[in-house]
Amino acid sequence: MKFEVLATDPCSQARCGRITTDHGTIETPIFMPVGTVGSVKGVYHRDLREDIGAQIILGNTYHLYLRPGLDILRRAGGLHKFTSWDRPILTDSGGFQVFSLTQIRKITEEGCTFQSHIDGSRHTFTAENNVDTQRIIGADIMMALDECCPGDADRKYAEKSLRLTQHWLERYAKHFHETEPLYGYDQTFFPIIQGCVYPDLRVEACEHALQYADAGIAIGGLAVGEPTEKMYEMLETVDPVIPKSKARYLMGVGTPSNLLEAIARGVDMFDCVMPTRNGRNGMIFTLNGTINLRNAKWADDFSPLDETGTSFVDHTYTKAYLRHLVISGEMLAAEIASEHNLAFYLNLVRLAREHIQAGDFLQWKNETVKKLDTRL
Repeated sequence: MKFEVLATDPCSQARCGRITTDHGTIETPIFMPVGTVGSVKGVYHRDLREDIGAQIILGNTYHLYLRPGLDILRRAGGLHKFTSWDRPILTDSGGFQVFSLTQIRKITEEGCTFQSHIDGSRHTFTAENNVDTQRIIGADIMMALDECCPGDADRKYAEKSLRLTQHWLERYAKHFHETEPLYGYDQTFFPIIQGCVYPDLRVEACEHALQYADAGIAIGGLAVGEPTEKMYEMLETVDPVIPKSKARYLMGVGTPSNLLEAIARGVDMFDCVMPTRNGRNGMIFTLNGTINLRNAKWADDFSPLDETGTSFVDHTYTKAYLRHLVISGEMLAAEIASEHNLAFYLNLVRLAREHIQAGDFLQWKNETVKKLDTRL
């Protein structure tokens, strides 16, 4: 993988760049639709490519490990062939999912033992077998195994958690370099910066992780319970520590305004389930604010779903029709809303790239954030 910076904003830390992988190039800043089990829920790959404009999607190691399982994925030739997706894929390590299984997991120096949410069977992730698992899945960009520290953790817990993540990273990097890709194309991995909301721990995490970072680095453990202001503070803390030559991936974030604020603080890559999850619940995002289609006010609104939108569904369906589908529980509602929201997110980062190149990103961002947070 190669990352290059193409333009920078004169009034913020925002930049646009290009990531090159063996499955294609990615223009940054970029949003990655979440394909947890090998699918972006309710959306055809055709639409992801042609209408939404997804350049890269995310898969989840924990879920793919459990189902369909490593044997099927290896026999299929990896996740790209299994899912018929020919563009880049990033996989997380499963650390966040294990973090969320508080009652059915045990974390030690060796790794993390957890019970499957599917059948209760017991499994263990170690730094080494996590590399092997992601090799079999075959993602272009892999994430190092980490412990995702809660956003409200006290300092003692955060420091202990960081030591564990650092120990696992050292083992992960060693095993990564002792193994080879399985399917004839290159893979890279990103270390993950933890440290909760403690600036000195975040800086320490950066300095340690950079020893193992090739083209990029991930920022984890944010948007997990801490105030939004703390998330922005942590991004400002790590920005001067991470070399400008490294791609920066903010994991699991977030709202449209979160994306723009993080871009202003130097972040290049994002993923979040919000566009599809909220879409399935009747919420759609627009540049003028969010719309809750369950509200009766949209029942006779026959205007396009989004006059400023870029996707096929934006100009094909009306708010009244999509509201009708949502209220009726029709499965098409989830598909239309998901496609719109994903296209909106991809269009938002495309606009960010354009304004960075034009040199007026900060002004545009400040004006846009005010509208994005409006409930229509």
